[in-house]
Amino acid sequence: MEGIKDNTGTALNGKGRLYLIPSPLGDNDPGEVIPAPVLAGLAGFRTFVVEEVRTARRYLSRAGLKGKIDSLEFHELNEHTPEAQIESYLKLFDGGNDVALISEAGLPAVADPGARLVALAHRHGIEVVPAVGPSSLMLALMASGMNGQCFAFCGYLPAKNDERRMKLKSLEKISSSARQTQIFIETPYRNDSMLKDILDVCRPETRLCIAADITLPEAYIKTRKVAEWKKENFVIGKRPCVFLLQA
Repeated sequence: MEGIKDNTGTALNGKGRLYLIPSPLGDNDPGEVIPAPVLAGLAGFRTFVVEEVRTARRYLSRAGLKGKIDSLEFHELNEHTPEAQIESYLKLFDGGNDVALISEAGLPAVADPGARLVALAHRHGIEVVPAVGPSSLMLALMASGMNGQCFAFCGYLPAKNDERRMKLKSLEKISSSARQTQIFIETPYRNDSMLKDILDVCRPETRLCIAADITLPEAYIKTRKVAEWKKENFVIGKRPCVFLLQA
């Protein structure tokens, strides 16, 4: 069978493998952003661990499995999934059965609760196979013009306004002293609140990149100094966005 999934090897400890399957960053055609071998290999799985079943079913249908979805087995893993339930997923690998892990968007296990299943696999000697696909973090870094040799992904910053502002000042200080690009994300409905805090607390010469809707037709990626952003009165809106800072 052509594609990422290779059935010729021997499963470790009688267990199947865990395949990490990327998904599109938005509502575009999977064929535009997911390599053909990855899409071709999806037909070889019957067991999926996903962040949200409805989203995963829609993705797989658009990826070429339309008409076969009801024959597939789905198990959810999100931030609310208890540890005991994740531990129970170990049995999914019995008999050499391969399992595919799919995130809501982008790469599984990167800023994603699926990392807990990957950790479980390593603890039990289950082979982990990552597949190629879009990463909003790396695509944003590539397009930012900032330091791509020394960078840090900081995930989500504190939601409380005062704590978030303190964190931003700390990241700016680290960036300045280490010449390190700081990358972070935010829940879409707080994007503009985050932007306001950045413009309020960061130095005028610090560079800020806003990368929204990456890989989509309405993608917006722009790097400017904080002082320049202040003149633009830009509104991000409620869309997936990556922020990058370099002082």
